[in-house]
Formats: sequence, structure tokens, C-alpha cells
Amino acid sequence: METGAEPAWVALKDEELLNVRICDLGVRIEGSELEKRVREFLDELAARGVTLKPDCYLGDEWFSPAGVPAIAIPFYLAHPRLKTLELHQMLEVEGGTAEWCQMLLRHECGHAIDHAYRFSSCKEWQKVFGNPAAEYTPETYTPRPHSRSFVRHLPNWYAQAHPDEDFAETFAVWLASPAEEWRQKYGGWKALEKLEYVHALMEKVAATPPAVKNGRRISRATKLRQTLSRYYASKRKLYAEDFPDFYDADLRAIFGNGEPGSESAVRVMRKYRAALIESIVQWTGQRKYTVSMLVRKLILRCQELKLPAPQNHARLHFELAAYLAALVTNHLYTGRFKRSV
Repeated sequence: METGAEPAWVALKDEELLNVRICDLGVRIEGSELEKRVREFLDELAARGVTLKPDCYLGDEWFSPAGVPAIAIPFYLAHPRLKTLELHQMLEVEGGTAEWCQMLLRHECGHAIDHAYRFSSCKEWQKVFGNPAAEYTPETYTPRPHSRSFVRHLPNWYAQAHPDEDFAETFAVWLASPAEEWRQKYGGWKALEKLEYVHALMEKVAATPPAVKNGRRISRATKLRQTLSRYYASKRKLYAEDFPDFYDADLRAIFGNGEPGSESAVRVMRKYRAALIESIVQWTGQRKYTVSMLVRKLILRCQELKLPAPQNHARLHFELAAYLAALVTNHLYTGRFKRSV
């Protein structure tokens, strides 16, 4: 992609753009809005006395390659047209705002700095955070929302997923604010001990060269030969999980006061669909695409059952919101989380 010139695919419709291979997009961090965000992130590291500068490159998702002091950033964040396509395909753009992007960069930097200095191989680190060799099950961990043993940074109490994630989240909180702030916020928490450990650890290695400086940057966008269509098909399959069973009896109970000939349950569900999805995503932290799929399934089932809607739409709205929130919360607690970073 020539500097200052928009690539031809920018003008394509979604269905046409989906046929383009990722490696043919030619997107780069340089010259995109990511350039400023990465620069601000590196300046933040320097201001906190961290001398390591993780190599940031475009990949297929947010991650830090195993054993490598680098950070992969999703390719779609490097161009507004690709962010629009991501929104159309997944209903949200992970890391799409400046604040969200910085949160994810800080988290992934926690992994990258561990890879650089091999902190997790030390017995003291393992005493604080746990055994890094523990089974890594980010799709099946069961969080404890009220636990004070972990910091709270990314959604879904992600620090509880694994000792590596606990360290990355603790590092992110340490990096995001001065010591007086996190000491006040986490005063009396067990998590404060972890923050103090990270604080001391970073002071200790401030002038120490990292043990690992290089490594393979996997899943580079420039090497990804799959089309955007295949990329999103795989991504949707990953996030469109099966929810805990919802039963016809539940729907009949909710819409049971409807009278034949009144407005259909399907029409009412569609009317409230956007507001319901937004509120549930906000309060549960679940992915918007996943919640949207659940609502879609419920609408289809209402259609198959030919359910009428009650006259009191205000009460119906509350009952639907409560029911959907219960389903999503139950889903979260069955431990079927999908790895986001």
C-alpha cells in the first residue's frame, strides 16, 4: 500500500472485500491511528521506568507469541474500512477505541515482559501467582466475581483464568496508574500483595537487559493467506457458542398473557432487541456477538411457537431482560469462556 494512497479495496462492498486475502491488504501500523496509540503506550512504559520496548506488529488477533517479547495487534485496527467490516461481521471492534486499545496493549505487555525476563520460571513468582504449568483453560474457568485476590482490569474477571493471565492483568493495573492510586483502590485486598510484588520486580529489572530479545512473530498479517471471508467464518464459529438450554416453557411463561390476534412475540422481541443486547453486554461483559446470537435464537423459537405478546409491553421488557440476563449469567458460570486476548 503506497504511503498516502488509499488501497483499491477500500471502495469495495463488504461482500467483495470478504474475498480479499489478509496478506493482500497491505496494512501497516505506520501511518494508521495505531501508530499514535503504540507510541503513547511505549511512552507510558518509559515513564514507568520500563526499558523493554515490545515489538508491536499486525497479527490476526490480540496476543503475545509464546516466549517472545512482542505484541500482536489485530490487522483490522490498522484501517477504518477494516474496522467497519469487523463491526459488521462481529458487532464490535475489540480494541477499537483509544482507551480499549491501551488496556489491551498493557495486558499483552504483561505477557511480553514475562517472556523477555522469564519471570514465571522463578519460584518466587510462582509462589505469588501460581504454577504457570497449570492447565490453561481460559474457555472453562469459573470466575469468582467477589474475590479480592485478583485485580480487575479486562472483563470477565480475566485475571482468574490462569497464573499467566493473573500476572498480565496485575502488570496492566500497575502500569496504568501510579502506586498511590492502586494502593488506595486495592487496599485490604490480597491482590495488593501481587501489585507490590510487580512493583518491586519492575524496579529490580529496570536496568537489566532482558534474557530474551527476539523470537518468531507468528500469525503476521503479511503472511496470512486466508480470505477475510474464511477469517470471519472461523471467528464467528468460535464465538457463537451453544448457550445453556432454554426451554419452550420459559418462553410460554413470559408470553403467556398474550391473547390470540394481539401483536406477535417476534415483533415485540425485534422492537426491543437492540436495547436488550446493549444492556446485557454492558452488565455481563459477554461478547456482543454471542448475546446477539442468543437473542436471535429466542426470536426464531418464538416464531416457530407462534407466541402472541402481552399488552403490557413495559412489564414484558423487564421480564425479557431478566430472563436473558439469567441465561447469559448462567452461561458465564458454566465456564465456557472464549479467549479474547
